[in-house]
Amino acid sequence: MMIFNIGQEIHEARKKRKVSQAQLAKALGMSRTTIGQIENGTVQEIGVRKLIRVLEYLGLELRIRQAGSPPTLDELREEEKR
Repeated sequence: MMIFNIGQEIHEARKKRKVSQAQLAKALGMSRTTIGQIENGTVQEIGVRKLIRVLEYLGLELRIRQAGSPPTLDELREEEKR
């Protein structure tokens, strides 16, 4: 998943939880600009720990699978929910 896709998921999860970028940034000790850049996929550099903190705060997780593998049944079901 590219950073743009991750950013979109973060944006959607944040909106569902009715949390502003500023609130999220303050809770995690980051700048609002960084949160915006993550959501827009324009962030130049972000450490894995920071990204995981954002995901955890929003109740998301990062999954890894073999490149080119077909989606799992769980992934397909998750897509249908959206």
